[in-house]
Amino acid sequence: MAKKKTKRTSQPALSVQDDYANILAGVVELLEAARRAAARSVNAVMTATYWEIGRRIVECEQGGDQRAEYGTALLKRLSADLSSRFGRGYGLTNLKQMRRFYLSFSALPIRQTPSDQPSPTEKSQTLSDFSGHQLSVISGRFPLPWSHYVRLLSVKKESARRFYEEEAIRGGWSFRQLDRQINTQFYERTLASKNQTAMLTKGQQSRAEDAVTPDEEVKDPYILEFLDLKDEYAESDLEAALIQNLESFLMELGGDFAFIGRQRRLRIDDEWYRIDLLFFHRRLRSLVIIDLKLGRFTHADAGQMHLYLNYAREHWVLEGENPPVGIILCASKSETLVKYALEGLPNKVLAAEYRTTLPSEEELAAKLEETRRRIESHDRLP
Repeated sequence: MAKKKTKRTSQPALSVQDDYANILAGVVELLEAARRAAARSVNAVMTATYWEIGRRIVECEQGGDQRAEYGTALLKRLSADLSSRFGRGYGLTNLKQMRRFYLSFSALPIRQTPSDQPSPTEKSQTLSDFSGHQLSVISGRFPLPWSHYVRLLSVKKESARRFYEEEAIRGGWSFRQLDRQINTQFYERTLASKNQTAMLTKGQQSRAEDAVTPDEEVKDPYILEFLDLKDEYAESDLEAALIQNLESFLMELGGDFAFIGRQRRLRIDDEWYRIDLLFFHRRLRSLVIIDLKLGRFTHADAGQMHLYLNYAREHWVLEGENPPVGIILCASKSETLVKYALEGLPNKVLAAEYRTTLPSEEELAAKLEETRRRIESHDRLP
């Protein structure tokens, strides 16, 4: 008797596919959780370290000359020595922030168990004996990331600062959520409210724009500085390709453009900014700042460029060089626009020379439009 042939089904293939989707989703979730945990761990150690640095600065000041000049000289010398040894992150502004951090949060005790209390012998040990365990004890007092405490330092009223810190801890606020609540005076609105409980409950609700990805947490500028890592900033494929193509285009114009850097970071007060391209033009003896926008040109873009120019004029321009010039490139789908920022130049003659020496707005706009269309049509870039 012939055996009946059983009809094969595609169920096993679907099951394998489902199994793979499940393991992929699980591994992705695991890796994202691990990256967040790593960022939190680095942030905890960093915050504790900065608080301790601030404490030592204050105690050194109190043990030395009480005049303000002494404190300024101390910070400058310490900044120079630390920067030469550990790289970025220990500029004068940063050390002042650490000092302010300790002074603003020194009133609250760092809780220690009896076994943590130093013995008379330990008290006489040098500062170099400060242990990782002690950093762990301090970090337990500061559960928020360092960027949160930097933002809290801008809140002048102590009661408001404590309120925002407590609410941020209670609600697990991201930096964006904390920043939004401070900017909208959540503390003052809560005090004035007849139903403070409802206000506090509503304040804990996050918005879509408050979310922070694991990439953003790991690549936080403060973490990059603390670990002295290279600033590998992830741009969109379109923006990165446009910047690379424009960089090549400007270099092809001749030997006058000397390339300095891409994605150059700068900090003004507590805000971080990035300049897309930075060149030096030899004939003009001037820095050329190029900023790329993927949307329409707005007045805010012009204001931001002038912010960059003012910063560059104060911190980057060397003696004998002319003021920097800015070029804003807008590459939206509806328009391709080029704007020069020349208003900061000292005279019209220099402004005219800039316009005749630099590539024309039409040239740059045409190159930008050509590159954008080729990228969007998936053509291979040269």
